[in-house]
Amino acid sequence: MSHNSLLEVSNLRKTFGGFHALDGISFSLDKGEILGLVGPNGSGKTTCINVISGLYRPDGGRVVFAGKNIEANAPHRMASLGINRTFQVPKPFRELTVAENILVVHPSDNRNHIGAPLDFVGLTDLSQRKAGSLTSGQQKLLDLARALANNPSLLLIDELAAGLSPSELDEVAQKLLDLAGLGISLLVVEHLLGFVNQLTQRVIVMNAGKEIFEGTLSSAAKDERVIEVYLGR
Repeated sequence: MSHNSLLEVSNLRKTFGGFHALDGISFSLDKGEILGLVGPNGSGKTTCINVISGLYRPDGGRVVFAGKNIEANAPHRMASLGINRTFQVPKPFRELTVAENILVVHPSDNRNHIGAPLDFVGLTDLSQRKAGSLTSGQQKLLDLARALANNPSLLLIDELAAGLSPSELDEVAQKLLDLAGLGISLLVVEHLLGFVNQLTQRVIVMNAGKEIFEGTLSSAAKDERVIEVYLGR
C-alpha cells in the first residue's frame, strides 16, 4: 500500500448463485484522487461499490481503508469510518423537506470542512420544499448532500450523471472536482465517458467482474480489449 493510498482493494470476489459479479478485482485510490470505474452494464461496477460501502459482504479478498481491513462492516459502520456513497436511483424521504432529509443523516446543522452540505450542492433555496417535489437532477444533488453530511473522506459515486442535462453535468463535475480539491477521495462509477473525462486522468475498465484495463481514458479508447467490450466486436 503506498503511503498516500486511502483505499486498497485486493482480489475482491462476490458471487450471486453461480454468477461471479466480482472475480478478483484489485485497485488502489489515493487521498484526494478521483478514480473512474467504467465498463458495460453487468460488469460489476455497482457491486464493487456495494461491497466497499458495506451493503454486500464479499466472498473473498480484502478492502483496506486508511490502513485497516474493513470488508464486511455494515454500512452505518462504514459511514462512521468516513466512507459514504450516492445511489443510481436516489430514494429521499419524499414527505420530508430537503433540510429534514439532511437531518435524518446527521442530526445537527452540520457544517464541516465543505461547509453546509445543502449550500455546497446549491439546494439551500429549496430546503423547505418536500423532497418528493424535486426534479430527478435535484434529487441526485440531495443524495450527494446527504452523502456529504457526515464528513466522508471517501465518496463512492454511483452513476450520478445519468439523466442530468449538459449544464447540470458540468456543474456536478465541478462540484466533484472541488471535493477532491478539499482532499476527499472519489471512486466514480459511470457510463458517460465524457463526464468521467472531465473528472479524472485515471480509469479502471471492468468487464465480467474483472479489471481489463487501468490507465488514462484516452489510452483506454485505443485498447483492443476495451474497444471489444464497449463496441461488442
